[in-house]
Amino acid sequence: MNAAQFEQMKSGKGFIGALDQSGGSTPKALSLYGLDESAYSNEAEMFDRVHDMRTRLIKSPSLDSARVIGVILFEMTMDRSIDGLGTAEYLWQKKGIVPFLKVDSGLAAEENGVQLMKPIPELAARIKSALSHEVFGTKMRSVIKQANEAGIKTVVDQQFAVGAQIRAGGLVPIIEPEVDINCPDKAAAESILRREILAHLDSLDENQEVMLKLTLPDEAGYYAPLVNHSRVVRVVALSGGYSRELANEMLAKNAGVIASFSRALTEGLSAQQSDAEFDATLNAAVQSIFDASIK
Repeated sequence: MNAAQFEQMKSGKGFIGALDQSGGSTPKALSLYGLDESAYSNEAEMFDRVHDMRTRLIKSPSLDSARVIGVILFEMTMDRSIDGLGTAEYLWQKKGIVPFLKVDSGLAAEENGVQLMKPIPELAARIKSALSHEVFGTKMRSVIKQANEAGIKTVVDQQFAVGAQIRAGGLVPIIEPEVDINCPDKAAAESILRREILAHLDSLDENQEVMLKLTLPDEAGYYAPLVNHSRVVRVVALSGGYSRELANEMLAKNAGVIASFSRALTEGLSAQQSDAEFDATLNAAVQSIFDASIK
């Protein structure tokens, strides 16, 4: 583990950008960026367009380590390069931003009010590849749609089991059991989730740190026991479909939690903007998310 990266994630001021849309969500991400399906004629060209978008974001002076301390990448982005350097290496060596890799392979069908992660047979290979690219940690997502005790327990058990494999491989896992913002009993789901996460955290040995990526809770400060837990490097929040304005407003009420926004970070950016317009729009987004993250 890179000690400088660990220190930056543990105590750096700022937030984590999520640029990890994978195959299924890429067309939507491109559409929001002003590129519809006429901008590419096959999947290879689609991924070229999304890498162009991410390269523009990463190279922008508005994405700076004074405000953005980490960025989560999709595997195909990590495997590509920016100005002759691997994308993850570019982030760390040129910009001082800690790279993470999304390692899950998507979601299974809903059962017991939750969607577990699909099996990840490629996990060992992804860990090895990530280490070769100076990546610090990983991210993997499950989704909770109902306050179902058995379902939520299964989600957390799976997340920590895979997290143990990731830690054993030399990376720091971001555990992400997302509570759907449309969950009809969201506060009850968050209560079960907090309890289950705390039980797992309490069972970890020293030097078995994790990060947590959670939906912004209905009750401000609800995840303070997780923020303050000795096994937790950092608690970060996903925007989860909230507008950037609302996500920032909620985030600012949760001391010690920083953003890890995806769509809310890129809201308002488009391929048609001049570089000056693009940088100014991104700068305003970065500053607003930074301000909410350090309150």
